[in-house]
Amino acid sequence: METTTLWRPVGPVELELIKQSGMKAFPPRLPDQPVFYPVLSEDYAIRIARDWNVSRDGAGYVTRFDVQTAFLSVYAQQEAGGQALKEYWIPAEDLQKFNAAIVGEIAVTKAFEANQ
Repeated sequence: METTTLWRPVGPVELELIKQSGMKAFPPRLPDQPVFYPVLSEDYAIRIARDWNVSRDGAGYVTRFDVQTAFLSVYAQQEAGGQALKEYWIPAEDLQKFNAAIVGEIAVTKAFEANQ
């Protein structure tokens, strides 16, 4: 089975919910969050976690995980401001299927805190 490695910047609340899943799934989206945005590079995830999550939530984390490539094939990669800023836009109603397509565990690769 072919997999694609993706990253997701998260704050402390989302990370706690991921931990509660046994590091196997992302939590459902909130009503004002119609899209789930995993990104295609660790550098992009670092920028968001460090520059956005820390200022908003006091901490930011970068997660890495593998997803079945066949599952992703129905979604187009989106550019969010340049070639290096690519992400998938997964509709909130597809998140449960996305989670089922994760192979292995979600790993935390970087952590940033406001007082660092």
